[in-house]
Amino acid sequence: MITIRHRGNFNNTERFFTRAQKLELSSILNKYGRTGVSALASMTPTETGLTAASWTYEVEVGRDFAAIYWSNTNENQGVNIAVILQYGHGTGTGGYVSGRDYINPAIEPVFDEIAEAAWKEVTR
Repeated sequence: MITIRHRGNFNNTERFFTRAQKLELSSILNKYGRTGVSALASMTPTETGLTAASWTYEVEVGRDFAAIYWSNTNENQGVNIAVILQYGHGTGTGGYVSGRDYINPAIEPVFDEIAEAAWKEVTR
């Protein structure tokens, strides 16, 4: 025979879930989406400034998930310029231009801010 006894109540747990249901995730994620666009634009190597000005974001909130997608719309002949700046590319004359990791250092502080804000929300 198994016997389970408990003391107290679940008021704190119920309060947490009630608060979590009321969160307006879209506005929170939009804030960080804009922050990410700013960070990416400021760290993007510039020649004309077009790639830096072409960062966008999209927020998607589903029943059991939430996401921010950052993208860059600057393309030349179907090639995304932000990607070749990041990873490098061959030239038309047979040479190679090395990439420069600028996306990760730009967006990492934004991820840290999101994690910190989420932790504060969960523990308050």
